[in-house]
Amino acid sequence: MKKTLIWLSFGLICSCSVEEKKEDKNQDKTQLDEGQFDSIIIQENTIAPTKAIKALENRAYFLDSFPSQDSLTIYADIYIKERNAPTILLCHQAGYSRGEYKETAKKLNLYGYSVVALDQRSGGEVNGINNLSYQNALNNDLPTSYIDAYQDIEAAIDYIYHYTKQPILLVGSSYSASLSLLAGKNNPKIKAVASFSPGEYFDSISITDSLKSFDKPLFITSSKQEASEVTQLISKVEPHLKHQFIPELKGYHGSKALWSKNKGNEKYWEAFNEFLKDEFPAKN
Repeated sequence: MKKTLIWLSFGLICSCSVEEKKEDKNQDKTQLDEGQFDSIIIQENTIAPTKAIKALENRAYFLDSFPSQDSLTIYADIYIKERNAPTILLCHQAGYSRGEYKETAKKLNLYGYSVVALDQRSGGEVNGINNLSYQNALNNDLPTSYIDAYQDIEAAIDYIYHYTKQPILLVGSSYSASLSLLAGKNNPKIKAVASFSPGEYFDSISITDSLKSFDKPLFITSSKQEASEVTQLISKVEPHLKHQFIPELKGYHGSKALWSKNKGNEKYWEAFNEFLKDEFPAKN
């Protein structure tokens, strides 16, 4: 019940009074942890507390947890736009955490999407954010290989769909880009996939062969050096489904190509936004 209110209550924010907004004009933009968020959940037909209003105006986010398919508790940052906004699930690259999307998630949120940035159990730290799922897996003596993270992505898909009942855009980076291709093909809850620098990262699975019957819209990109291998990887995907962006500059491996500090990010965003507009449009 608690989490259902978290997802459903955001559509009520606009009903709050201008006076309340003025009261909290100088509140800092902060991340909300799960405990803080409990104190600002709102019910139907009520006015949200000032703290909630300001946090959401600033696109603040909160940390949530849920069980993976093997019952390991995994973590994700939740950025809710508004009721019924389409949702994007973001999965990080090797050695990283949900911090890979610290900037990207907020930008997508402003574009009209609700966003879930996942900590898979195979990861580490980036942008000052530690991977809590990875630490929890280590604490419980569970394996943390790339393929072990597949169940975390599937659990996150189920977590989102349980509350939204809407198809999801799945985004992967490096090893999770390959896992996202597999999950996107097999899971009917996924409407489209965006894959940043996928590759043949798994000894027991051929991604190229697995994509023979891939039937979802696909945005795919990489660094310029990786482009020919990526083109070969998706060679069995029907041409009308795939949207490949190859940068003119050197480019970057994984979704860090979208980071504002990285040269040429504007071109990556331009191509990605075109895909979003055509295949997974925001409602506003």
